[in-house]
Amino acid sequence: MLKSALETTTAMGLFDRWKGGSKGAGGARETEKPNSAAVAAAKWAEAASNKRAQNYDRQEAIANLAEMGTAEAAAALLKRFTFRMDPSITDQEEKDGAYSGILNAGMAAVEPVRAFVAKAESLAWPMKIMKAILDEDAFVEELIVWLSRWDTEYAKFIDPKKSILSALAEYKDENIIEATRRFLEDVDEETRFLAVGAVLAQDDATILGELLDTLQQEESFRVKNKIVDGVLARGWPVPEERRVPVRKVLPPGYTIDGEGKLHKRE
Repeated sequence: MLKSALETTTAMGLFDRWKGGSKGAGGARETEKPNSAAVAAAKWAEAASNKRAQNYDRQEAIANLAEMGTAEAAAALLKRFTFRMDPSITDQEEKDGAYSGILNAGMAAVEPVRAFVAKAESLAWPMKIMKAILDEDAFVEELIVWLSRWDTEYAKFIDPKKSILSALAEYKDENIIEATRRFLEDVDEETRFLAVGAVLAQDDATILGELLDTLQQEESFRVKNKIVDGVLARGWPVPEERRVPVRKVLPPGYTIDGEGKLHKRE
């Protein structure tokens, strides 16, 4: 599992551990200086992520970290997204400040965000950050990598998986279908619904066969309607050999004409 940038810098010298260097001419062992960026971020990291700290202390810490523009500062600021507090206006202001500070680190924030995502319960802020830092192609590629960590089996908490599928439905990319098609058979109904949306958004008729397979075995009317409405909107004809079985599983109010086109009765 990936370590966060903050964990890495901690190991490198956050607690003033000095690595032994080569011996000098006089035989004294030279030492490496501690990572100054890590030390600077560590000064404010605890207060910035402490829900029980005084508001002023936490906000001062966030402001100081935001000015640094380093990977270490970004890693510390990301922890502010792990909790909520009252009043909500203060919570939002602090998170906005953390967001701006992370963006200040530019590409140096990418690795800390990746490490944070591996353990995060919500991807709303990490996705917003990556979308602002990366170009569209790179952002979609990043989402696909995040999605690859998930499977289709039961899990107690799958909000991140659903967030990624929902986000991918907003883009067209040649790799999205391949990345999302397996979730058409996910055990979770909402995940299947979102996967249908993601593959339909690609407007690629090569996925029609798999969508019809899903339609025939699907029990959720919501997912069935999503498939049928999507196929209808794109005018994809149902192959002749599949019309009879598909007709049997259509949601109420839908028909297939002689050319295989789907229609919705008024």
